[in-house]
Amino acid sequence: MRAPAPAYAYSLNDETIAAAQGAIGHGLVEAFARAGEVQLHVTRDALIPALTALRDTPGLEYQQLMEIAGVDYPDRGAERFEVVYCLLSLTRNHRLHVHVRASEDTPVPSVTGLWPVAGWLEREVYDMYGVLFAGNQDLRRILTDYGFRGHPFRKDFPLSGFVEMRYSEEQKRVVYEPVKLAQDFRSFDFMSPWEGAEYVLPGDEKAKDAALPQAKGAQSSVTATQVQNAGATKTDAKAPAASSEPYAKTDAPSTAQTGAGKNNPDSKPKPADPDVVPGKGGQNQ
Repeated sequence: MRAPAPAYAYSLNDETIAAAQGAIGHGLVEAFARAGEVQLHVTRDALIPALTALRDTPGLEYQQLMEIAGVDYPDRGAERFEVVYCLLSLTRNHRLHVHVRASEDTPVPSVTGLWPVAGWLEREVYDMYGVLFAGNQDLRRILTDYGFRGHPFRKDFPLSGFVEMRYSEEQKRVVYEPVKLAQDFRSFDFMSPWEGAEYVLPGDEKAKDAALPQAKGAQSSVTATQVQNAGATKTDAKAPAASSEPYAKTDAPSTAQTGAGKNNPDSKPKPADPDVVPGKGGQNQ
């Protein structure tokens, strides 16, 4: 009886490559293990038969499609993209990657017939890289907004620009407009704050003893004694008033008149409350 959760072992890589070579046949371009995981490179025409064999062949049994990723190699020419299918075998607790090359104009066969979850994953690869999938009935963008131009994960996609995108309530669609910045935000300072600015910041020009900026790495001309005495400037200061001074009405000549049980000379009898009926004991007594 098989264990419910077999331990993952690197020794499965060699037998997996041998079994995959026999199951896929001529559609397998190359197979090797890298970083502890098996990589199978197949042709576009053999993609569906290869994935079907990996899923249904006894001894392989990669039942789950975990992820579909894209890779961009601009130096490869027309077939600059690779679509990577990450498969998991639950019975063997083993993973492998199936790679297939793609171009911008040549579609890759969709695997939604093998794994329905591939519909969303193929839309992500299409949105980020622009790879087309033949047979996907709902190949639309899924991560970017409507009307987005370009594919963000391509190596030649610009990282910055002068066009912004927003939704127009008047036109009821996404529009592209030149970036409009307020005057306060047009001045960009890319200088490192640790090195210090070479210009006078607003407000520093009012300092009486403003000195010229020193060279980078120069020793400070201020001594430790000057730093210590900087906050010890002698000024004529008035003694702080007593905390009770604004509220005191009469000054108590001594603390003897403030003892417990003695009424304040200015106190008045407590007015009687007609709604309170005195009783025997209690707080109303």
